[in-house]
Amino acid sequence: MTVEFQVKEAVFSGDVLTVGQLNQAVGQVLERSIPMLWVRGEISNFTQAASGHWYFTLKDSRAAVRGVMFRGRAMAVGFVPRAGDKVEVRARVSLYEPRGDYQLQVEAMRRAGLGDLFEAFLRLKQKLESEGLFLPERKRAPVSQPRAIGVVTSLHAAALRDVLSALARRAPQVPVILYPAPVQGADAAPRLVAAIAAANRRAEVDTLLLVRGGGSIEDLWSFNDEALARAVAGSAIPVISGVGHETDFTIVDFVADVRAPTPTAAAELACVPRLELYNRVMQLAGMLVRAQERRLERLAQRLDRAAGQLTSPGQRLAHQRERLATLRHRLANAWAAPHARRRARIDLLLAKVLHRGPDLERAADRLRERIHALQRAHVRLLEQRRARLQSLSLQLRAFDPQHVLARGYALVRDEQGRVVRDAAALAPGQSLDVRFGQGAAEVSVRTVRSSDA
Repeated sequence: MTVEFQVKEAVFSGDVLTVGQLNQAVGQVLERSIPMLWVRGEISNFTQAASGHWYFTLKDSRAAVRGVMFRGRAMAVGFVPRAGDKVEVRARVSLYEPRGDYQLQVEAMRRAGLGDLFEAFLRLKQKLESEGLFLPERKRAPVSQPRAIGVVTSLHAAALRDVLSALARRAPQVPVILYPAPVQGADAAPRLVAAIAAANRRAEVDTLLLVRGGGSIEDLWSFNDEALARAVAGSAIPVISGVGHETDFTIVDFVADVRAPTPTAAAELACVPRLELYNRVMQLAGMLVRAQERRLERLAQRLDRAAGQLTSPGQRLAHQRERLATLRHRLANAWAAPHARRRARIDLLLAKVLHRGPDLERAADRLRERIHALQRAHVRLLEQRRARLQSLSLQLRAFDPQHVLARGYALVRDEQGRVVRDAAALAPGQSLDVRFGQGAAEVSVRTVRSSDA
């Protein structure tokens, strides 16, 4: 490209220019004379600043030029470049005046040699974004404690092993249901759509993982399919995407409810670790025990106060005896009066005292009845507790793993002591430890047959 221009600015009319004036004039000439253009080169010295801006050098075998891509433009790229990547950038030529270096102010970036695919990616991304499929408010948080987790991927994908290993380590109590579909090839996208539809139709999982290992943009192109993106966006089950590596982006990542950087990270986001659940249960149990203890203490205090307010028949009788003795003393020391009148008054007082005194025989009968009732209640409680203990003992025996093995089942572990649940995880020649109801045996795998065989 040949650029011809004539300098007519008044700034050049003076005899002596400052460095700042010179750089300003040169920058104006570059921006006015060179239009927006595409440049191909190799990324080096890449830096992503805290502000989100990208700074890098674009080079080839003969030369190099500095480049800058501001945050707003960088967010639309769909991938994060790395040193050595071949890219094509659409940029304006400008001058960084403080250093006097010319640079490329990048507006768009795509991988070199993949211009058509990248353009298709950007068109579909813009289309779906304009429809609101990327909006944060339409996305749902996965269930923290799912009853089951579904995995949509290939049976032969390394990502499947990574996901199963992570789930077995993190939450072995959660069942995993596989919806197999190829993740690469011409028929991959339709079959992935069918797998997601099957998961929604069967409604047997609470969270769906859509995963695949890393690869080139051609390898991941099935996850840029519009039908697949709409199936993910319309899924009634929350979808976590874990496609490729951390720097890989596909259309599915933008429409999924949660985007994980790797398949393993997707498995970790799908459920709460069993240890965390155990700690939470133990914490709640401790709170419950402490609350019960505090309630029992309050009730014991109420019982003590109530007991202190009660007066036993013996105490009441003693109090009346004291009162009677006082009355007798007062009668003995009273003024002299007609004998009949005094005797009548004494007889009246004695009758009142006897009438108000407690009926000890009746109280003793009531006490004996209550003792018998308490004994009968104690016997019934012991019988109920004994029956409950027998029931719990039978339940405990039913859940005893050794009891299960005694019925003819066997427990298979690999060399690392892990329980083998899937024959697909075995390899010919692998040693296994098999435990029966009586004894154990060490065996070697001869052949491996899938569940469909």
